[in-house]
Amino acid sequence: MAEEKVAALKAAAAKSKEAAEAGAPTIFDKIIAKQIPSTVVFEDDKVLAFRDISPQAPVHIIIIPKERDGLTQLSKAEERHTEILGHLMVTAAVVAKQEGLVDGFRLVVNDGPQGSQSVYHLHLHLIGGRQMNWPPG
Repeated sequence: MAEEKVAALKAAAAKSKEAAEAGAPTIFDKIIAKQIPSTVVFEDDKVLAFRDISPQAPVHIIIIPKERDGLTQLSKAEERHTEILGHLMVTAAVVAKQEGLVDGFRLVVNDGPQGSQSVYHLHLHLIGGRQMNWPPG
């Protein structure tokens, strides 16, 4: 049963990747467009940060660029993405402070199938509010 679930998740992720790379809207595009509700914790003209619907810690926030611009995953980054990549990192620091994560936090970027990426719209997971363990799973 567990193998079937893993296979189904992999198939869904592959379909998501193919659609996103073809330009189809992702779930994150729909959140940006306010077609899907979210609990927004930060927004500016370049990024949107909102609470994860399946949190892995007391604080689990997703930070996304509003424009995909070919950034379906980090491994697709090019020199032209330097500004938005830096802005995502600075936004993570701002949101972490806003959320009271003074003792630390973790940033995660899942990339590709072996990185467990499920939404092919570059995003950061800001995770905190508990002790993080190493190595991660």
